[in-house]
Order: sequence, then C-alpha cells, then structure tokens
Amino acid sequence: MSPSYAVRVADNPTDREACFAVRKEVFVVEQGVPQDIEYDAYDADAVHVLAVRDDGVPLGTGRLLYGEAAAAKTDGDLTVGSLGRLAVTREARGLGVGVALVRAIEEAARARGLAAVDLHAQTHALGFYERLGYVVYGAEFPDAGIPHRAMRRPL
Repeated sequence: MSPSYAVRVADNPTDREACFAVRKEVFVVEQGVPQDIEYDAYDADAVHVLAVRDDGVPLGTGRLLYGEAAAAKTDGDLTVGSLGRLAVTREARGLGVGVALVRAIEEAARARGLAAVDLHAQTHALGFYERLGYVVYGAEFPDAGIPHRAMRRPL
C-alpha cells in the first residue's frame, strides 16, 4: 500500500525549507542543476506548495509566480501565472504527487484571479503536462542545460 500524503501551501519557514530541500534533492543532486541558479529572487514572493507524507516526510514541491514576477516569464501578461520548480522525490514518483501539486498550484492561480498558467517543461515531462491539459507552444530551448518547451493551460 502506498503512503498517503497531503498537499498544502508552504506558508511557514519550516515548510519552505522542506520545499527547498526537495528542489535540491531533485534538481541539484539528481539532475545536476547548479545550486546558484536553482534558487532565485522569485522564491521570496512565490506561492510554494508542498506535498508531505503522513509522517511529515516531504515528497514534492512546486511554485506559482504571479503579477510582475510572472509577467517577466509570460510576455508581460498579468493574467497568466507561471508554474515552476515542480519536483517530486524519487520515492514518491508514480503516486500522483505531481498531479496533486499541479492542481494545487492551479487552484492558487484561480484564487488570485489568473486566467491561465504557463510553465517551462523539461521535454521528457511533456506527456505528463499534456495529460493535465497543457499545450506546447514555441520552440525548444535550453534551461540549465536541459531541453525545455513552453506550455500553457487556461483555467
């Protein structure tokens, strides 16, 4: 039987540190993204979500940028949020954690009156996001040396 988990907004320092720890495990250690580009100025004002197992072990995270922070990533459109830094620990993959995190980020975007969510998906994850209703647009581009594509889903 798979462990149960909950997804919540990371609204305290302990939860935020758990989010950053998951990102370090997945992006920095596992994928080799340089630590100095994994964390950025957007982290301070982003809505971070955290998935935790019933015993408190962090399983995944993601963030939503909105307003001016998202506009820089969405061609200036203030009605579009930017989903990013979605990471699920190796042990939690296949349990639905990624889907739950995306849906929580979309709910946070709706609560802020946003009309759509954009993201930059690693190309190996395109199918995951397409199953959730995201559509690819634009050409492939590198981010941290990893091929990505832009995607969008109206809310």
